[in-house]
Amino acid sequence: MAINVSCKCGGSFSLKDEFAGKSLKCPKCGENIQAGLVRSDPIFDRNKFLMKQKHLSINEKYYIYNEQNEPILFVERPSHLFRNVLALMGGVICAFILLGLLIAITSVHPFTSLRILVPIFFILAFLPVIFITSGALSKKRHITFFRDDSKSDKILEVLQDKKIQFLNITFTILDASGKSIGRLHKKYIQSFLRKQWYVYNPDGALICIAMEDSSMLAMLRKLLGSFYGLLRTNFIIFDGTGETIRGEFNRKLTILDNYVLDMSQDPFRTIDRKIALALGVILDTGERR
Repeated sequence: MAINVSCKCGGSFSLKDEFAGKSLKCPKCGENIQAGLVRSDPIFDRNKFLMKQKHLSINEKYYIYNEQNEPILFVERPSHLFRNVLALMGGVICAFILLGLLIAITSVHPFTSLRILVPIFFILAFLPVIFITSGALSKKRHITFFRDDSKSDKILEVLQDKKIQFLNITFTILDASGKSIGRLHKKYIQSFLRKQWYVYNPDGALICIAMEDSSMLAMLRKLLGSFYGLLRTNFIIFDGTGETIRGEFNRKLTILDNYVLDMSQDPFRTIDRKIALALGVILDTGERR
């Protein structure tokens, strides 16, 4: 079992039972804090998690294993395929309705030269109309962590905040009780050259940053893709300062998608393992790797 400890600076970590009731210094800010007696779920009382994606499945599904290769969690992100296909069809229909309106307006307008602009305007508006309409009609793709694949015991959720986000994308992490414990944030402009994800606590304090392992490799991946798996995307997890490495999220060199979330460089567990696991899943499914 482990004791969850939080500091007013936003730091959150776990300690062994022997520290219960003792006064400690926060490794993040140095503030004195009292270790309580609230224990975390033993599933998260570890530093390394193995993640394997289930293939030949419409929904994105993962099994999380411990170091003994025993399954400890089941993760699912529904694709809502039928709903999203209908949303796409709705977008196309709206685009052609727009074309019909343009033709109807220009047919009664005294300036016939405006008719020349109809196909140009339609071409420019066609894809944006489809994108916006289908996005509005589609369903959010939340991620749910269950204790096993019976899906009877939900212990963690990662909620997609908005269906359409242009410059940023955010997710909210909820624990088993539905309480917010963190927020995931990707800024597309900052991630153009090197992918980066920011993790905040509910109060807005930065907990950690995950970024691609190398700027040079990031550029090669943009040019060559994964190059048959040799340029697979790995991430380094830093603390909130962006200077101290706390963990890694690596794809193993296998035919199927297998990943390792290794937080061994965070022995004091300044990063809640529930938040680390939520980040790990997003680093795969959120990046469409």
